[in-house]
Amino acid sequence: MTSRRRIFVLITGALSSAIVLAGCLGNPPSSSGYRGKSIPLNTAASALLETDTIKLGFIPILEAAPLVVGVEKGFFAKHGLKVELAKQASWPAARDNLVLGSTGGGIDGGQWQLPMPQMISEGVITDGKKVPMVILAMLMSQGNGIAAANSVKDANLSYDLKGKSEYFANFQKQQGRKFRSAYTFPNANQDIWIRWWYAAGGIDPDKSIELLTVPATETLQGMRNGTMETFSTGDPWPSRIGRDDIGYLAALTAQIWPVHPEEFLALRSDWVKSHPKASVALLKGLIETQRWMDKTENRPQVAKILSSRKWYNVPAQVLEESLTGQYKLGAEGKTKANPKLRPLYWASDRGVISYPYKSLTNWFLLEAIRWKFFPGKLDTIDQANQINERTVRDDLWREAAKQVGVPAKDIPTGSSRGKEVFFDGTVYDPADPAGYLNSLKIKR
Repeated sequence: MTSRRRIFVLITGALSSAIVLAGCLGNPPSSSGYRGKSIPLNTAASALLETDTIKLGFIPILEAAPLVVGVEKGFFAKHGLKVELAKQASWPAARDNLVLGSTGGGIDGGQWQLPMPQMISEGVITDGKKVPMVILAMLMSQGNGIAAANSVKDANLSYDLKGKSEYFANFQKQQGRKFRSAYTFPNANQDIWIRWWYAAGGIDPDKSIELLTVPATETLQGMRNGTMETFSTGDPWPSRIGRDDIGYLAALTAQIWPVHPEEFLALRSDWVKSHPKASVALLKGLIETQRWMDKTENRPQVAKILSSRKWYNVPAQVLEESLTGQYKLGAEGKTKANPKLRPLYWASDRGVISYPYKSLTNWFLLEAIRWKFFPGKLDTIDQANQINERTVRDDLWREAAKQVGVPAKDIPTGSSRGKEVFFDGTVYDPADPAGYLNSLKIKR
């Protein structure tokens, strides 16, 4: 019975994905204005690759923007690769479609919360079926938020919850239930962010909070219905909650950890092994897309592209405000225009965003150990290091960067970004992961 149900989920997940195609000339993309035209693939470049097509999944949040923009502006097509984007109904659907693979009606890879690629590789979240994956690049930094419902405006929640423990205790006494917080997929990125937020304020998320899983596209309705008091996901959804007066934007992950790792591009390992040149071509297109997107003058055009019904179906103005760092923060909804808080796609004071630093991908595995997400499968730092080493292919990123002319000074030569500092002074030193875990007061 279980196997039949599993097959049904896989098939329905594949059928729920809407395939969207676009191409462009091999010439450098024009920034003169977005017209939504589909133009031919660079066949000369395609002839040098093992394949001219790859199928990638995406969820309509800003983390996926480089994939969408790369298709619409022709950066992938320029390098001979036709990227077919399949909008995923949810993260479980994306996972199941990855297991199917494109030959089975699914996808070859796409946008991922971490540590999903590592855990899919180990068969931990795929019912024991190991599907090795490789992480190729970081898609975006920042751009994630935690929204709160209007019903808890009196708390005026912010990125720093210190002193708020009594509020959550009183809430449970008054409501007869725990404070409810949601994210889009358990034991991954957005679950980790909301746990980190609570724990930094001295609130144990496993004891004081009821944690729920809700798809990103159901965020607005969930807030309207009173399903949850807070929600962690990628923009534009947290910002829309405030703009639609359903709630307010309590915190930005950029406030919790400036220039933090967000979501990544990862593919099935068998696809990369069979198509090494096409994998590099994909990264070349991604790198050029991210460099173009990071320019302030191009952000309005990015918003217009994403706003299309076939992509995000969100007003361009809402997207543009998020992309340029115009956030309405706190219960009073005061606009805080700060470009440093906006999504980052290429440049930062911590170096190139796109590069898949192993020190950053490993942090998600350490947090999984902290919260005992995968007992018996991921319990030690040595296990995390081994999984991380065999999952990240930073060598392919460096090769792609060289081929598209990224200055040598901008191409990292090591796998660590160095020490990372959170808003409360907590330090993550990749050279001392045990020290980091031991410094955290709330953990399992």
